Amino acid sequence: MRWTCASFLSLSLLAVSCSFSPPRANPVSAPTESPLLDPLKKPWDDRTIFKEGLITSAQSTLEDLHGASVYHIELTIADDLMHVTGTEEVRYTNTENIPLEEIQLRLFPNILGGEMTISTLTVNGQSTSPTYQLNNSLMIVPLATPLQPGESVILQMDFSVTVPQSIEMNYGVFAYYDDVLTLAHAYPMIAVYDDEGWNAEIPSPNGDVIYADASFYIVRVHAPKDLTVVTSGQRIHLDETDQAQAWIVASGPARDFYLAASRTYEVTSQTFGEVTLHSYAPKELQSGSQTALEIASKAIEVFSARYAPYPYTELDIVATPTLALGVEYPGIIAITSRLYEGSLDNLLLESTVAHEVGHQWFYNLIGNDQLDDPWLDEALTQFATLQYYADEHGFTGEEMFRATLRSRWAQIGMEEIPIGLPVAEYQNGEYGAIVYGRGPLFFEALRQEMGSAAFDAFLQDYVQTFSWKIATPEALHSLAEQTCTCNLDTLFEEWVYP
Repeated sequence: MRWTCASFLSLSLLAVSCSFSPPRANPVSAPTESPLLDPLKKPWDDRTIFKEGLITSAQSTLEDLHGASVYHIELTIADDLMHVTGTEEVRYTNTENIPLEEIQLRLFPNILGGEMTISTLTVNGQSTSPTYQLNNSLMIVPLATPLQPGESVILQMDFSVTVPQSIEMNYGVFAYYDDVLTLAHAYPMIAVYDDEGWNAEIPSPNGDVIYADASFYIVRVHAPKDLTVVTSGQRIHLDETDQAQAWIVASGPARDFYLAASRTYEVTSQTFGEVTLHSYAPKELQSGSQTALEIASKAIEVFSARYAPYPYTELDIVATPTLALGVEYPGIIAITSRLYEGSLDNLLLESTVAHEVGHQWFYNLIGNDQLDDPWLDEALTQFATLQYYADEHGFTGEEMFRATLRSRWAQIGMEEIPIGLPVAEYQNGEYGAIVYGRGPLFFEALRQEMGSAAFDAFLQDYVQTFSWKIATPEALHSLAEQTCTCNLDTLFEEWVYP
């Protein structure tokens, strides 16, 4: 979720990951890796490395996602924390029913205020020349022969990234600012192929940029030794020299790979059941960091009981200078540092943390087109946050959070604008008011129409049916009708469809 300052004011009126520490380097001379400990050299189909990062009941997933892309990435973070170099080898499998003549990859740094350049690109070991579109944020890789359904291809490339020192673009999810490095979408990412073909566009500045299939990531990160680095995934191995550290992490299934790092982070941790939580913030923000940890723990418990168990063995929370109140990534959530500063009541911190934890189900576990159908993750996660308040704080807490939803919608006079529009079609403050305000109230109307028991069964079935897949509005509509054996066309036309 990306909540802006408007969201911040509205709420004020009443939003498996891995961690590594240590202590300075120059453009990092990397420690030497033992080939015996090098997962980047493992067979593509060997998924044992991901098992440790999944709770027991989720480990069967490793056998199910046969066509998922597998990324092997090596990242080197320079001592200035503003330059990153990398090598990526990714196996892509054609899971469509038609041959593909090209593969498209997103280079998001080129539209997030930074720069990414690609060199030495090969396809199955053969050099090739790509073309670029969408302000160099889309790289189109031609294939010598069409990739048939079920066939795989290996793309390999070197890349370099310059990180902006501003948080003005896309809420600062990709930036080095205030002693914090945040690397969101900072590697070449394969676009989604769907009923539109290769789905790629320049995203609206109001919403999320990621629309991605579930994939597997093995990443080696070289960094200065005094840097505390937090990433998606499970830590596998560490090598160190006097000046540098090199971590190997495994993450998957997951829809993205995220990294945050700072020389000021300190960690607070808590374990319950199979899940360990870590909360990272500077020393002066430790009280808020501890509170965020406790909220996240309760949110995982609520959502696991209502929808499906949280799939990873870790969740990390990182304080960052993002202009959003919070942003979600697989197994890791970023919370704006200002919420930890103690000048605000805990309602805003609690609602933000609970919302971002909810995205582990509605964004990561269940994917969707966040540019064309933002209500499928944002409105539903807002409704999940409402359910969190009901379970944790009873009727009074539920009513309080429901009032914030109505307050958001009231910012545009309670206009009955459809919640199912693409992000780019909302004007002025409509996106926040409709998707985050009116949107969750649609799910209340749906629950009333279906009946509470049928609605609860529907949400559980929705999560089970679309886990690690991509959901669509039509699929959600159809499944709801199957569950209640009723016609919901009128309700969806009133609330959702243009």
